[in-house]
Amino acid sequence: MNVGNDSDDPLRLLMGLEVSAVSFVRDYVELHFDGPVLRALSDPVGVYGGREWRFPEPGSLEPMRCYVGETVDGYEWDPDRILALDFGEHRFVIPLDSDTSGGPESAHMVGVDESGATSGIVWIW
Repeated sequence: MNVGNDSDDPLRLLMGLEVSAVSFVRDYVELHFDGPVLRALSDPVGVYGGREWRFPEPGSLEPMRCYVGETVDGYEWDPDRILALDFGEHRFVIPLDSDTSGGPESAHMVGVDESGATSGIVWIW
């Protein structure tokens, strides 16, 4: 496994990609993009359809499932604060600050090669 640097380069790779799945794995959440996977190790927050949500609070799962089929059209990366993906009026945010991460890592992204297979490159924030 190769570990990428902490830049926003991997987020650029998600531009124009559609969310194919939202997975809830014990105590973290993954967004799948028919190849790349963005893993939120800190509790994500966001806005979907004007409604704010905060994982794992009650009622957060329904709006999070709605991201399936949405296309990334922007992002924000502040290494001391957030990693956020924009989907038109919707937003998915992974907090990166030490108060909310619960550990040394807040997010991972698993990349893919030209064929769409997992590349072995993992970016860690």
